[in-house]
Amino acid sequence: MSRFLCVVPPLTGHINPLVGVAAELTAHGHRVAWVCSDPALVRRLAGDGVEVHPCAGAPDGTRPPELRGPEALRFLWEWYLLPLAEAMAPGVRAAVEAFRPDVVVADQQAFAGALVAERMGVPWATSASTSAEFTDPLAGLPKVRQWLEERLARLRETVGDPAGAADPRFSPRLVLAFSTPELAGRRAGVRWVGPSIAARPSPAAFPWEWLDPGRSVVLVTLGTANTDVGGRFLQVCRGALRERADRVQGVIVDPGGALGGGHTGGKDLLVVPSVPQLPLLERTDAVVCHAGHNTVCEALWHGVPLVVAPIRDDQPVVAGQVADAGAGVRVRFGRVGEEKLGAALDAVLDDPGHRAAARRIGAAFRAAGGASAAADHLDELAKELR
Repeated sequence: MSRFLCVVPPLTGHINPLVGVAAELTAHGHRVAWVCSDPALVRRLAGDGVEVHPCAGAPDGTRPPELRGPEALRFLWEWYLLPLAEAMAPGVRAAVEAFRPDVVVADQQAFAGALVAERMGVPWATSASTSAEFTDPLAGLPKVRQWLEERLARLRETVGDPAGAADPRFSPRLVLAFSTPELAGRRAGVRWVGPSIAARPSPAAFPWEWLDPGRSVVLVTLGTANTDVGGRFLQVCRGALRERADRVQGVIVDPGGALGGGHTGGKDLLVVPSVPQLPLLERTDAVVCHAGHNTVCEALWHGVPLVVAPIRDDQPVVAGQVADAGAGVRVRFGRVGEEKLGAALDAVLDDPGHRAAARRIGAAFRAAGGASAAADHLDELAKELR
């Protein structure tokens, strides 16, 4: 038996990929624990019985919704990721001392996991919940790159081993990427395991009887972290879906209540705060989303093509991957109107090439092994270290 300590930020999209991996490791007889500043979120996603060690989180603060591009990236690092690492570090150290893991599994954006493990001499692996970092998102931004490297060096001096050299985003021992080259492109030194699709607790009951088998089902979702910026876009989606009500049913996820919630338009449109996404994707014909990595991969796993409207962070990179692979159409989040969004939706519903590409990527995802393959790689790493 080996012990694995998963260090994650309090973000659903970064916890979910490791939920299935942790379950596989546990089924193999290993012991798994977590470190997160939101233990309740981990337990909601991974199960009430999981062992979670608490830690502090990033200072409260809201990113201005109008920020885009390099400004949004710098804000993410300066006001969230770096402060989060500094805040998490004491709790991660305490968890390592108490749990005594054989391997720390650090999310790529939970720098404290990698740096504390480095400082305490514990081997660590990287959980890359998005493939954006493998495409050099700072290409063409030398000043941002220099600033970032300087800040990571200062963070290592206070949190990690000052003599260390490894980038906390890329373990020299094992990098698990929850995608495949068919979508993300190739990069040496990465274990491509495909999405970790595992059963998870479902939200409130979904009215399955509402679905009409005679019409296509379109799911619209902007994930869990974009309620502050999504109102206009959701309204555009609602208008485009209503125009196609003779052949399309729309399900819009609106956790912030921008559209008022509840049934809208009888049997044509459903607006709800949450959905059981994995079961619903089995009955979905197209997805309109922000190009969040988890949503994109879950859609493609089910062979569902996408309309992607990236907002910020890694989303433009992931949207580019979808479009380049032929599995969807990219639109501009802040400027697209009903006509262009409707045309993009028609394209992914009516052009068989998009669905064929989505199914091809989905087949590659399934062949990669997902959570089981990731658990096997971690198991092998632990054996090598004995």
